[in-house]
Amino acid sequence: MFGLFNKSSDKAKKWETIQSLEDLDAAVEASFQNPVVLFKHSTTCSISGMAKSRLEVANDDSSPTIYYLDLLTYRSISNEIADRFRVRHESPQVLVLNKGEVQYHASHGAINMKDLVLNAQ
Repeated sequence: MFGLFNKSSDKAKKWETIQSLEDLDAAVEASFQNPVVLFKHSTTCSISGMAKSRLEVANDDSSPTIYYLDLLTYRSISNEIADRFRVRHESPQVLVLNKGEVQYHASHGAINMKDLVLNAQ
């Protein structure tokens, strides 16, 4: 019964991972086709864990593609994101990219799928 809330929907989109600058470049390139989300996640932060859970639960066909970055493991890539897009580093943090540019960003408790979908249109 309790497992019902943890089931993945067949409609849920798969998250892409960013583990290299090439992966980041691929995410930026993908944003020229459709807006994408960069999600910078700290695996040791409870607030980041809650934001990740909210995005996972709300992930469906209407969701933009999410590129996930474990910022503790790949801190240099997180720094590159901050430098390249001129958005101050936060954790957790989401950036919506459209045509290679930041269209929207949010951090901490302001992260939710509704705003991501709205800003990725």
